[in-house]
This record gives sequence, C-alpha cells and structure tokens, in this order.
Amino acid sequence: MQRASGFTLIEVLIALAIVAIGLSAALRASSVGTDGIGQYRQRLMAAWVAENAATEHAARGDWPDPGDSSREEVMAGVRFLLRESVKATPNPRFRRLDIDVYAAEAPEYSLRHLAIFLTAR
Repeated sequence: MQRASGFTLIEVLIALAIVAIGLSAALRASSVGTDGIGQYRQRLMAAWVAENAATEHAARGDWPDPGDSSREEVMAGVRFLLRESVKATPNPRFRRLDIDVYAAEAPEYSLRHLAIFLTAR
C-alpha cells in the first residue's frame, strides 16, 4: 500500500495559527508606531509654542513682574495651555522666565519646558 503525500488537517491548522499570531503581532507593532508618531508630533508643536512665546517676550523687550500667568495657544489646529512663571534673580537686571506647555486635554502633564532669561533695557 502506498502512503498519500500532502498535509494533514492538523498540520494546516497549526500553520494557520502560526500565521495568525505573526500577523496580529505585526498589527500591534504598527499601532504602537502610529501612537508614537502622534505623540512626537504633539511634543514638536509644544516646543514651537514655547519657543514662539519666548521669542515674543525677547522681541518686545518685556520686563514682566514676578508671578505666574497662563493662556491658551493654538498651533496647527491643536490647542495648548501655556503657563509662564517669572522669577527674580540675584542680579536685578535679569529675570528668569519658565515656560511650560501642556495639551489642553491633559493639563497635568507638561509636553515642553523652556527657561529663558530676560534682561532689563
């Protein structure tokens, strides 16, 4: 009697299970990568918001009083919360300005922190 060649049903099911596991792992990896890109984009825009605020202060020659303030900014259609903290320094001709940028939907987590020094003119 001659033995039939080919795959048994069990072998085919095991091969399909292995392929399904591999495809689900690839799908998960691509979704993690997509989430990372979105987060990177938001952090990049937050950096631009912080640098824009710092540049505006420097260009205007602002000399703000020590204290805290906050406002909302929009960059590329995304809302951000901008918090500024002005502090006196040992040198009376300088003030430290700390700028923190938060996502408007999650104001408890800072996306970007920037510190600059303003000089009296």
